[in-house]
Amino acid sequence: MRKLFLLSILFTVLHSVVSYSQSVRINGEIVDEKTNNFIENAIIKVVNSDKYVVTNNKGEFIINANIGEKIEVSHVSYKTKIVVLQNSSLVVKLELAQIELNEIIVSANPLQDISQSVIVNETEKKISQPRSVGGLFRDIKGFGIAKKGAYASEPVFRSFRYEQLNVQYDGGMKVLNACPNRMDPITTHVIPEEIDKIEIVKGPFTVRFGQNFGGIINLVTKTPNRDKLGVHGSIEGGYETNGNNLVNGASVVYVGKKIDVNFNSSYRDFGDYTDGNGIEVPSSFRTTDYSIKLGINPRENQRLQFSWRQSFTRDIDHAGLPMDSPYDDSYLVGVDYKINELSEKINSFTFKVFYSYVNHLMTNEGRPSFMMVDARTPVESWTYGGKAELVFSLSDNSRLYTGIDANIIDRKGDRTRIVKIMNGMTLPNPITFYDKVWQDANLDDIGLFAEGKFKIEDFTTLTTGIRADFIATSLEDPAADFADLYGGIIKDKTETNVSVNISLKYQKNGFQAQLALGRGVRTASMVERYINHFNVGVDPYEYVGNPNLKPEVNNQIELSFMKKIKTIEIGATFFHSYLVDYITAVVTDIPRVYMPTTPPTVTKQFINVDKATQTGFEFTFNVKASEKLLFTSDVSYTRAQNKDFDEPLPQIPPFKANLGVKYENENYWILLSSRLVASQDRVSTTFMEEKTPGFGTLDLRLGFEPYNGLSIGASILNIFDKAYYEHLNFSYQNSSTLSGRIFEPGRNFTTYIKYQF
Repeated sequence: MRKLFLLSILFTVLHSVVSYSQSVRINGEIVDEKTNNFIENAIIKVVNSDKYVVTNNKGEFIINANIGEKIEVSHVSYKTKIVVLQNSSLVVKLELAQIELNEIIVSANPLQDISQSVIVNETEKKISQPRSVGGLFRDIKGFGIAKKGAYASEPVFRSFRYEQLNVQYDGGMKVLNACPNRMDPITTHVIPEEIDKIEIVKGPFTVRFGQNFGGIINLVTKTPNRDKLGVHGSIEGGYETNGNNLVNGASVVYVGKKIDVNFNSSYRDFGDYTDGNGIEVPSSFRTTDYSIKLGINPRENQRLQFSWRQSFTRDIDHAGLPMDSPYDDSYLVGVDYKINELSEKINSFTFKVFYSYVNHLMTNEGRPSFMMVDARTPVESWTYGGKAELVFSLSDNSRLYTGIDANIIDRKGDRTRIVKIMNGMTLPNPITFYDKVWQDANLDDIGLFAEGKFKIEDFTTLTTGIRADFIATSLEDPAADFADLYGGIIKDKTETNVSVNISLKYQKNGFQAQLALGRGVRTASMVERYINHFNVGVDPYEYVGNPNLKPEVNNQIELSFMKKIKTIEIGATFFHSYLVDYITAVVTDIPRVYMPTTPPTVTKQFINVDKATQTGFEFTFNVKASEKLLFTSDVSYTRAQNKDFDEPLPQIPPFKANLGVKYENENYWILLSSRLVASQDRVSTTFMEEKTPGFGTLDLRLGFEPYNGLSIGASILNIFDKAYYEHLNFSYQNSSTLSGRIFEPGRNFTTYIKYQF
């Protein structure tokens, strides 16, 4: 680290003394090509340089550049244009672009950018055939993956997981899990190949996209390219040797002048894989997904979009959970509308509404416990939501975002247990029990927000926002034992949670610095409030909810720097969170209800911890050795502490480093990447957490385009057949052949082919 720091200083000094050719003062205007109206807040950037300026309310700009150099002119509402400077004055006309409905981060405009945010793309080259979208986060710095099996995996960012992260599709749509074990997280209900990019807000630094406690993850799906009229699409397929895994997919897109249609489909058939020790891990599943988007552009400044997607998954094995899933079906329907430039002061109006449903079944067929008890748990989840937002241009250098959003969640489901053996004796007439799992739980969240962005100097932007969430929760059908535990009656609960943020961003000549402070508040989830003696953790304990939980509060400060010095990019982020009323689970003396003599015979209960902290850093160092060769490296570490219990918080990803070298030519690319993960010996004794060893892996991926439209790829994953497991992997439970953690796949050869037309 010391050498890297000295190296960064050396390159900064060298950069400051490099001489540049004499530049001249360029005066220009940016206008709409059809109306000749001035375009304000357009960004003019000198190509192959970090020098940029922004147009004023008359579309004017002044920049120092050399005659013969190229400038890139961009605006969120217009198509980007490259112009060669011929003289010291010019007028650039821009063509109106299609209106984006799916994105939340618009980095091209300082008045629309989000503090401490990042966009991850090229997902197709990072993962060969991901089992679900959760696999896309493996190589992103700061992230770990909570894995219950080969299928049900979802991201953990720093110390935040599950509802502490606001994970959504296309700027606000959600398909929430019906299973209390999270066999069906939101990452399993969308086609991985459909993901165009992942947008990440690294903390409570915006209030515009729902409750934001530990960060926002927006999974942006692909949209039609309005420049390519007519019919086009793709067909693709892939195979993996470790598990005999097969992936097929197809997409068809029609783009007209006013209407576009986008159809995507995928079929996956994955088998049981073997780990680095040659042991077979139950991990098979089959899933069929498809989605349809219909877009209508009534006028150049308007877009209306209808979305429909369905997912059908069968025969899912969950090695880290006590039950498997014969089926998991879901669908989502959504409507988006956006209109730009309503008036001189109203920049845009956006409206979004969606509805999703999940039907899920858990059973213990094929598990050792089935000989004693036949257990079936059908559960359902309904999610309704929407958002309306108005964006005001208060002045040339300010913008105000105001709006309302909603997420309404309902869950139902009971477990049927047919007991065949009791107290060691086979019953002549099995006894049937009915257990209330979700107790017909409801959670409603209506949010109001306002966020302002102010350009206080040419290269400095201030952002500040406030949000109020109005929460209402209830149980329609409480279980008698759950009600007795809390005084006989479970009352409806309401609360009002206020979140605020303020940040400062400076960006000039390849240097960027950001300082952000935020207070994010999250209400307790349905599992934390209402789960009734059910196995929902990484251990064999029954968990019981607590309807009296207070909302969690994350007071976070984050400081980040990024510097580009010709072919070198150096970045660092430092963060600290002071967590109030942190929600965790502890072992209690509450007796186990189901199979009461099976160890452990007591229950874990969710509680609030008065004080906890999270502190850490992320560091990036990339070198572009040539136009074709790129070296990348990043490290991340989070240290989290339970101040009340004087011990670490549970389930924190350990120190991780990602190293890579990529060579990319005109028609082929090669990527060699390594993950180095340290041991995690900071574990929670109260949570009964176990230490995990460190490991390192090496992967090789390559792709080839023999001619335009055809792509062929292959990879060797875990080249050295390393036997390892992640700290966040759930442990095996109720398995006849395995005990301990879920080990990751051993060596795996993969191949894929894709044809675009």
